Amino acid sequence: MAEPIYLTGFMGSGKTTFGRMLARALNRDFLDLDHLIEKQEGASVSELFSKYGEDGFRALEHKALLSTQDMKNAIIATGGGAPCFQDNMDFMNRYGLTIYLKVSPEVLAKRLLPARGHRPLIAGKSESELLDFIRTKLSERDPWYNKAQIIADTSGLSPQDTLRIVMKALELR
Repeated sequence: MAEPIYLTGFMGSGKTTFGRMLARALNRDFLDLDHLIEKQEGASVSELFSKYGEDGFRALEHKALLSTQDMKNAIIATGGGAPCFQDNMDFMNRYGLTIYLKVSPEVLAKRLLPARGHRPLIAGKSESELLDFIRTKLSERDPWYNKAQIIADTSGLSPQDTLRIVMKALELR
């Protein structure tokens, strides 16, 4: 399989943690798209959101995503919103393999509650506001996430169990 593997899913779904594990298992490079954007722009995602707003950030994200097309040996963790803007999901499906790490809103809220300080879209939200936000955003984003070539519902799974399931799905492809 000589194509990039793009990991998609909501923030807190484990794309970075799982991506590193998958990269080790497949002897591939790992790339976090948000880190690539930060490197290219010389600023954090939070700073870029503040400076350019969400639309401006999404343009930077699209540009960074396009630069991954020839990274044939990479596992690429995308930002939670990346598949839902421009033609990003279609691009990823065209040039690579896409995996959606599906997680329930309740599990996501539990994972994201402590991270509100450094995630611009959830900063300052109470626990109930966070859960409502996640439910709303997931319903908006599901049409894009569900275009993934592999969908792994990982709500009650450890990263190791998720790795076993995804490795089996990759073998069957």
